[in-house]
Amino acid sequence: MPNTKSAAKRARSNATKAARNKSIKSRVKTLEKKYLTLVTAGKVDDARKAFADVASAYDKAAKGGVIKKENASRKRSRLQLRLNATAKAAAAKK
Repeated sequence: MPNTKSAAKRARSNATKAARNKSIKSRVKTLEKKYLTLVTAGKVDDARKAFADVASAYDKAAKGGVIKKENASRKRSRLQLRLNATAKAAAAKK
């Protein structure tokens, strides 16, 4: 238990921020899973739309300080590489 008023306020503030961060991280992970399912299924057009959503979510999470900027950039890059490889494989099939 906090001993001072300021410590009590800090505890409340931390709980609020933790809930917000958890919500944002959960949303990002959900969008990434949907994107990866589309990529593994080979649905390139749908995956492109899903990538835009995931990339936006990562950028917003980084902007809000939920994740680090470099982390968001790295994740986006790796997801884009997977999309490019899938698109190239789909083009090779045709």
